[in-house]
Amino acid sequence: MRHAKSRHQINRRTSWHKATIISMVRSLFIYQSIKTTLAKAKAARSLAEKTISLAKSGTLADKRAAFKILGDHKLVSALFSDIGPRFKNRPGGYTRIIQLGPRRGDNAKVVIWELSEIKKIEKPKKAAKAVSSKSDLHEEHPVVKSGEDKAPKQEDVVREKPPVMKKPGKNFLGGIKNIFKKERDSL
Repeated sequence: MRHAKSRHQINRRTSWHKATIISMVRSLFIYQSIKTTLAKAKAARSLAEKTISLAKSGTLADKRAAFKILGDHKLVSALFSDIGPRFKNRPGGYTRIIQLGPRRGDNAKVVIWELSEIKKIEKPKKAAKAVSSKSDLHEEHPVVKSGEDKAPKQEDVVREKPPVMKKPGKNFLGGIKNIFKKERDSL
């Protein structure tokens, strides 16, 4: 009998419940912020907090315990090298739940479950595209005075990339033609 044994059921049997919780904790450590329901976030919060507490100390026994939960060496090393030191000075409350509102289909409460201290990853900025006009289409050669080198330098010459040729699309019936190569094979 299960007298007074409390846990968040989230409408799953034991093995399915355990797999759901572990999967959510793994996703939280990979993406640092995930969108889920309130019940699932509350159910997985305690395991995530315990795992981050293991990562703060960083002993071999703690790494083995974290591997037993997460089951991935790369994720454990990222947890102990990146996430654990981030929360070194924080005594608890490593995750937060931000409510978004009800989901349209089943009216479930949708939340964003994220780490309290998110490491921002800066994406490389794209180079500004040069706007080409008709005068820019022709190559420009600098005026060379007599007595200087006759060939223009590589950095002085503006060159344009050749146009990219697109391959023609496949015919819709191209694959069927191979099946019926000859008239006698058709029936």
